[in-house]
Formats: sequence, C-alpha cells, structure tokens
Amino acid sequence: MRLAGYVIHGNSAATLGPCLDSLAAVCDEVVAVDSCSSDGSAELVRARGLRSVIHPWEGYGAARAEAVRALGPCDYVFFLDSDEYLLPEAQAAIRAWKDTSPRVPHVTLVRRDWAELPTRRFLFREERHVRLVRRDAATWSPSMVVHEALPPRETAALDAFIEHRFVTSAAQRHDKEDRYALLWALRATAEGWRRKPVWPQRIVHTFRNGVAKGALFRGGCDGLVLAWNVSRYHARKHLYLAEVERGEHAEALRALREGRLRDLYRIVGLA
Repeated sequence: MRLAGYVIHGNSAATLGPCLDSLAAVCDEVVAVDSCSSDGSAELVRARGLRSVIHPWEGYGAARAEAVRALGPCDYVFFLDSDEYLLPEAQAAIRAWKDTSPRVPHVTLVRRDWAELPTRRFLFREERHVRLVRRDAATWSPSMVVHEALPPRETAALDAFIEHRFVTSAAQRHDKEDRYALLWALRATAEGWRRKPVWPQRIVHTFRNGVAKGALFRGGCDGLVLAWNVSRYHARKHLYLAEVERGEHAEALRALREGRLRDLYRIVGLA
C-alpha cells in the first residue's frame, strides 16, 4: 500500500521541521504546499529532499486540492498541519496500519492540542480528526474557504496521536480567529446557515473544553482562561453573521460568491 503525505505551510519555520520529519517517517512521498513563505520554511523542505509546490493563499480547501493534485499515484493520503508532529509510537502505529490493506475511505487519529504557556504546559483537549483519506475520497475543493472537512463517508478509527502545538499564549489566537470567524459568517450567508445567539456560544464552548474535555482539571485556571478565549471564536462567528445579514462586509461576500478567493482573503486580511 502506497501512502502519500502533505503539509500546507506559510511562514512556519519555528514548527515545520518536526512536521516534515514525521511525514517522511510514514509516507512514501511528501509534498509541501508553500503559500509564498519568506522566513526560511522553504529551505527546511529542500534540506530534507522533499518536493515543494508554490501556491498563493486561497484558503485551505484550495491548498488541499492543490496538494492532492501534486501527489503521485497512491492508495491513501495523510496530512498534518505545519504545527503538528508524530511521536515514534504514532509513527509505528501508522506503519502497522499500512500493512493491514485498509479500504475504508476515512480514518481518524486523535489530535492532542497542547497549551505551551509561559507558566506551564498542559494538554488542553483531545479530538478525533480524519487525517488518512483514501485517494479517491480526497475531494477538497476551493469552495471550502473556512471549514475544509470532507463530505461524510465510512470512517474507521486508528489509535494514534497527532501532537499539536495549539497555543503559546491565552490571547494569541484572537486576531487570526476573528478573520476566520468572518469567513465562516460569509460562507454561512452564502449557504443559508442559521444564526445562533452569541453569548450562549461562549458558555457552551467554555464548558465543552474546560470541563467536558478536561482543560480545567489539567491546566487549572490557565486551562479555564484558555477555554474562555477559545470560545470567543464561536461567539464571533454568529456576531459576524448578524453583521453580514445587515449588509456589512458586502465586498467580501461578493468576492466569495464570485469565486474570487485571492481577493476574498485579501479583503479579510489573511493574504
């Protein structure tokens, strides 16, 4: 069974090395999709003898589609984000999985989101994500501008962990997440998704990550503060949706509807 892998990266030199090494340890071919990095990330790819494809940023859906096009013949596709990596135990589990002649379209692994704060390091949460995809089911498209999940298919679970450098400060994620919350609201408007009350989102998601997924118990007050900060994204999605419904952000909505994705990401500040 042939397994091909990819990572999408921009200016990710601080985290990209372990990600590339992890992919190379389990994949027969690796492609790095470079969204025009300028911080030396491309040199990390070249130093490992891996192939790089330049693709100006048009969102994760377009970048994932470009990655699949760039890969050679393979049975499955495996992908990591540029701030994720595999420990040796997970690498061994994936290699063993390859020997089972799998056929299921989707396979999930457990992603462990690590908070690496100045005061402590703790596991914020664990979530299952599809990361092994049968080649014929790897059907990402440019229309997936913010939520690039593939259509539901038969799924199996692999007991292997992806380590994710989730956050290094409680407020670090706000700026980027605000922009993705706006993208979500634009797509929600285009697709006719329903708006929810804003403030309950903060309570629900703080409880979900802080209590149900254990961040409070593993990280104490730092875990609860981080859960509160993460909940902000979900509240902002519906706040922006209300703004779009009132006619705000019209230029960005028009760019989305017309398929001008580079313009869209420029307008929302992600290009």
